[in-house]
Amino acid sequence: MPNELSGKIAFVTGSGRGLGKTMARKLAEQGADLALHDLDWTSPSKYGEAANLDEVIREFEALGVRTVAVTGNIGDPAAVKRMREEIEAKLGEVQILVNCAGGDIGASGNKPSPNNALDVSFEDIQVLTNNNLIGTMLVTQAFVPQMVRAGTGTVINVASAAAHMGCSPEVVYSTLKAAVVHYTRCLAKELYEQGVRINAVSPGPTKTARFQATRVTDPDKMNSSKASFNRYAEPDEIGDAVAFLAGPRSKFINGQVLRVDGGLTLFPG
Repeated sequence: MPNELSGKIAFVTGSGRGLGKTMARKLAEQGADLALHDLDWTSPSKYGEAANLDEVIREFEALGVRTVAVTGNIGDPAAVKRMREEIEAKLGEVQILVNCAGGDIGASGNKPSPNNALDVSFEDIQVLTNNNLIGTMLVTQAFVPQMVRAGTGTVINVASAAAHMGCSPEVVYSTLKAAVVHYTRCLAKELYEQGVRINAVSPGPTKTARFQATRVTDPDKMNSSKASFNRYAEPDEIGDAVAFLAGPRSKFINGQVLRVDGGLTLFPG
């Protein structure tokens, strides 16, 4: 439904490229003004999705919404504070927060190696924890108090199908995404009387540029037109779920985890 987020301001972390960018575009298509984010100004170029954040801003402005971009490490409290101040000065207070930044990226800037439970390095454990769990908490602490004061707002945390099953490799990443799921439930409990909704989305494997560049993919699972759900997700399929949880059609959905994985994790938990 077009324009159901008109007048809202959304901040999507990790939105210079990949899933975060798709999520932000889905919100913009429904009328939300956007604060985009990446680690630095040229991060969108890493997998060839855009030259820099200037180019991404222009893409969003072409949709007819106000758009700004901020940069910084979400695991750094000072950087998060600076980003909030910049967003509020340029757009106003955020009503929709999507905590998307994270991923299985270690100290080297690539996937940890080794990446199993017993051999993953302490440095990689630290970086992964900052990027996926601590960063989510810090950004939430920076932006949600304003929502509480206003008595309205919504947060969508991005977890993973890996949070709902035993995984090896990617053990630390999976464990941290499980923690994000539980943090979502705890925060929803804490804000139950405050008018702020907290939910999470757990994507299955998705055909982002980074996904395709950093692993060996199954050619048969690349075909999204086949009837079988045994395939990789399209980024738009994840973005649609986030847009739904951000909008008024989900106004009584709170403290929930929406698995967008085609049924990959078919069990409770």
